[in-house]
Amino acid sequence: MAEWRVARYWTETELRDRLNALGGARRNFNPDSAGPGAPPWRRYASRARIARGEKGPPAPDGPFLRARNALATYSFSDPDIVQAYFDPEAALEGRRQLLELKVPLLRYLCGVVVTRVRDESTAESTTFGFRYDTLDGHIEKGWEWFLINKRHDTGVVTFHVAATWLPGDFPNWWSRVGFHLVGPAYQRRWHRIAHARMFAFA
Repeated sequence: MAEWRVARYWTETELRDRLNALGGARRNFNPDSAGPGAPPWRRYASRARIARGEKGPPAPDGPFLRARNALATYSFSDPDIVQAYFDPEAALEGRRQLLELKVPLLRYLCGVVVTRVRDESTAESTTFGFRYDTLDGHIEKGWEWFLINKRHDTGVVTFHVAATWLPGDFPNWWSRVGFHLVGPAYQRRWHRIAHARMFAFA
């Protein structure tokens, strides 16, 4: 189950120990588990234009590359809602992250792992991003994609977030109830701020 605290933070040493412990954690869901009687996967997605640069492939000093850096370092996430901790020297694919989920007075620590990275370019566009999957103890079960795309014909750069999930491993009954009550509003707020932050970075 997710570790949680009331009105207290974890120290750097505690976070480092817990991040190291994620090395042995496994994914907490089976993406092929859908079927008769299984709960339906829930989905939430958002997309926004965050910049418009020169036409053509991304320039070394252009908005796409600035947004790419913000994406890879998880800087787009509002730290007042979701703070990420990870080894900055670790390769993006396979990187394990601790996410500190914050609601008034409460903090939850949940683990994820980056399972896929997209870094591709065609004549029409360039795309970069990654997907992470939830690990044992996460209060959700599922995966989330974070992608930026630049259209070469217009120079427009967009940021797209798409989550597929089920309720996960809550530490107590009132956390589960609270998540259902306030979770959707925090989710929408996080998406709005993430797009605004990416706009500023780009």
